[in-house]
Amino acid sequence: MDYLGVSSAQSLRSLSALLCAQQDEEEEDEDCTDTKACAHLGPGHIGPQPKKEKQVSTACMKKNSKDIWCEEEVAEGSQYDDLADPRPQPEYEIILKQSVGTEDLFLGMSRKDPSSMCCEAMLVKIKLPDTKATDVVLDVKEKFLDLRTPKYKLGLHLPDPVHKHEGKAQFFSEREELEVTLLLKRPMDFINMQ
Repeated sequence: MDYLGVSSAQSLRSLSALLCAQQDEEEEDEDCTDTKACAHLGPGHIGPQPKKEKQVSTACMKKNSKDIWCEEEVAEGSQYDDLADPRPQPEYEIILKQSVGTEDLFLGMSRKDPSSMCCEAMLVKIKLPDTKATDVVLDVKEKFLDLRTPKYKLGLHLPDPVHKHEGKAQFFSEREELEVTLLLKRPMDFINMQ
């Protein structure tokens, strides 16, 4: 019986050659002129030599030979990036918000916890010094926020999908800051928010 080639004649010969080479190596001097006699054998030399096959990456099969990237390799929302625009990017901050009531805080009756999975909204605070509210152009997509002013531009890839038509923006001129509140769009909201 042959169990995965363990007891085959070739395996036994390879094991014998491996053991004999180690015994001969101990007896011989360190200075060896024949490189084949000095070659070290290891456990990988036991058994038949593995066949080297060419592995083809199936992650991206090119349909057209002139294509440089596959659709999977390009980041979502990269079509909105404008690399030729020299305007600087303003400072911004993303904060996740949660609606918490007394039953959540004191009694723990709902299944809400402090994790980001239970958040309902995303607040994006954007600092726009020397900018008026009338100069701001804001466009919100499901995974991308595009803000343009005469001095600044911001192309922000959002960490979570949002409802693009259900949000609000408020400009505070005393702080020179724009606050954009966006409702998160999660596939399991009907389970998490009960």
